[in-house]
Amino acid sequence: MERTRDRSLKGLLAEFETLRESGIKALEEVLEGPPVLDAGGLHPELGEVTLRQLLATWAVHDLNHVAQIARVVARHFDTEVGPWREYLPILQSLRPR
Repeated sequence: MERTRDRSLKGLLAEFETLRESGIKALEEVLEGPPVLDAGGLHPELGEVTLRQLLATWAVHDLNHVAQIARVVARHFDTEVGPWREYLPILQSLRPR
C-alpha cells in the first residue's frame, strides 16, 4: 500500500495490464516448444513439482483473490438482504459483525 499510495488507480491498472501481457507472452514462448507441462523441477520445500502444477496453482491463486473480492462485496449487503441471509452461503460464511 505504501509503495503505491501516490499512484492513480488508472496508472496501477495500466501497469498491471502491461505486466500481465508480458508474463503471458513469456509463458506462450515457453509453451511453444515441445511439451513441457509435465517437466519436473525441484522446489526447496515441496520437493518434485511440475510446470502443470505450478500453472494450476497460479490459476487457483487468482481465484482466491476473486473469492476475497466477492466476500468483501457480499459483506456490504449482509444486513440489506434481510431474512434471505440464511439462504446465501456467502453471507453465512462471514464472521458475525
